[in-house]
Amino acid sequence: MQDTKAKDAVDKARAAAQELHKAISDAAAKRGGAAKADLEAVSQKAKAAIDSIKSSMANQNEAAKKQLSEAVTYLEATGKHAGEAVKSSGKDFQIAVRQTIADARAAVQKVSEAVAAKRTAQSTQHARQ
Repeated sequence: MQDTKAKDAVDKARAAAQELHKAISDAAAKRGGAAKADLEAVSQKAKAAIDSIKSSMANQNEAAKKQLSEAVTYLEATGKHAGEAVKSSGKDFQIAVRQTIADARAAVQKVSEAVAAKRTAQSTQHARQ
């Protein structure tokens, strides 16, 4: 049963990171105040994704833990750059938004790699049995 809970936790973490990436992309497509209002929520969503990832790390194999740890680093940068975007305008705003999207995309990639590492470990374990 523990394996199922761990798998569910990693899948939830991936879904949270993907939702965050979508929210940032949607915000970037808007103009001015609407974009900034949406970006203000990004820091909270990044924190929620970080909490989700951290809660799933204890039950992971070393490869998955490494990927999840890197995802947390990218999510922390996502929140930081979103905060910078909210405080800036013009070219600086665009740069911060692009960096926020890149960080979120990298976080999603790392969580996806953790899911793959988890599945590989499970497949290997099942093959040995």
